Amino acid sequence: MTSEVPPETPTDALAVTSAVTPTDIPGTTPAGAPPTPSPVPSSDARERERRHAQRAEGWSIVWMLVALLVWGWFAFLMLADYGPEYDGRAVCRGPLVGPLPEGRRCEDAWRAWPALLGVLALATLTTVTAAATTVYAKVLTRLAHRDRPSVPLSGGPGAPSRG
Repeated sequence: MTSEVPPETPTDALAVTSAVTPTDIPGTTPAGAPPTPSPVPSSDARERERRHAQRAEGWSIVWMLVALLVWGWFAFLMLADYGPEYDGRAVCRGPLVGPLPEGRRCEDAWRAWPALLGVLALATLTTVTAAATTVYAKVLTRLAHRDRPSVPLSGGPGAPSRG
């Protein structure tokens, strides 16, 4: 009783370990398998990340300017004199500058406390949005430049020796 080995099957251990599979060839994957991500993104991906970071940074600047404008508007409403002028000066004082105005001539919809609190809420919202967008832009900028080699700050394991 003799057993025969089919010719396509390798018989020795060297032939088994040296068999080439489709995953051993760079750039090829077996049918149906997801491609393995490369450790270094391509230049197109890096460029796209850099553009995205620049766009986020531009939006953060826009949000900062909007927040500054709303805060300026709030400060103007709280501090500036308004109303009819008498002897070259406005009769009504701003809510933070003088006493609360009495009488009908100093009534102004924008100087009422509900409107002032609404402007304050808008200023706070734009400030928080500007801060969050700035942080997001900084994170994206760091991620776009993550491929650069970093030098360890301490002399721990793996640090280059100085000598």
